Amino acid sequence: MDATGEGRAAGGVDDAGWDVDPDDEQGAAIVAMVGQQIKTRREQLGLSAAQFGEAIGYGEDQVYKVESGKRIPKPGYLDAADRVLDAGGMISATKQRVAEVRYPKKVRDLAKLEAKAVEVCVYANNGLHGLLQTEGHARVLLESRQPAYPLEEVERGVAARMARRAIFEREPAPDVSFVQEEAALRRPIGGRMEWRRQLERLLEVGQLRNVSLQVMPTRCETHPGLGGWIEVLKFPDGTAVGRSDGAFNGRPVEDPKQLRILEMRYGMIRAQALSPGESLAFIEQVLGET
Repeated sequence: MDATGEGRAAGGVDDAGWDVDPDDEQGAAIVAMVGQQIKTRREQLGLSAAQFGEAIGYGEDQVYKVESGKRIPKPGYLDAADRVLDAGGMISATKQRVAEVRYPKKVRDLAKLEAKAVEVCVYANNGLHGLLQTEGHARVLLESRQPAYPLEEVERGVAARMARRAIFEREPAPDVSFVQEEAALRRPIGGRMEWRRQLERLLEVGQLRNVSLQVMPTRCETHPGLGGWIEVLKFPDGTAVGRSDGAFNGRPVEDPKQLRILEMRYGMIRAQALSPGESLAFIEQVLGET
């Protein structure tokens, strides 16, 4: 890592950013607009791509990729471009819009739903839910996928997962309920120290006033969640959307009858899990055993 916290590419040259998702039309349009803005300003000042790249500390090929809309520029790139091109903050001002499209579209869509929800209900059966994961935990999970993700996609995925945790800082705060299988707490993903950090993170989240965190003990022989994870998001206007890989072929559902089925299953799962107080005590016990 360099001083800005952004990685460097081979050869010691800063990597400008992330590849644009070809299926993300909205994101591609934003990146193309910013790239064209930078190119126009550069050409107005009579700078070649090589001269500009040297001035901001990036390779010429990275400059071309950003200006052609093929590469999502990082904040440091935009700030450097604004300074060198004497843009008066005009280029730096695009950082927020660019930051929104740096994450995969499906993650952005999910984050938008979570940001609007007044109630979030989650049962996670195979591992910890993304909203509960530490950065190190999330990175190990993404690095372990097969076929292997390119390094930049791993970092992009980690950043997206961490950005979703803003739901815990929202005002007004939504009501968030998690039920996690015991097995997920006992898998030492990332090694002992990262495992401890993850358990500490669970205790931290579980103590938030708007969060209910429950553990489903392995000794529970059967419950309605054995067919797969469940997630239900409820919105201020009374509508909701739910998904489960154990119902309706895993597709999102909004029909009240289908939602009632997911809510019924989730309610029974919560009833069979440890209470929130018992769950925090259980997590502390596991932490003490690590």
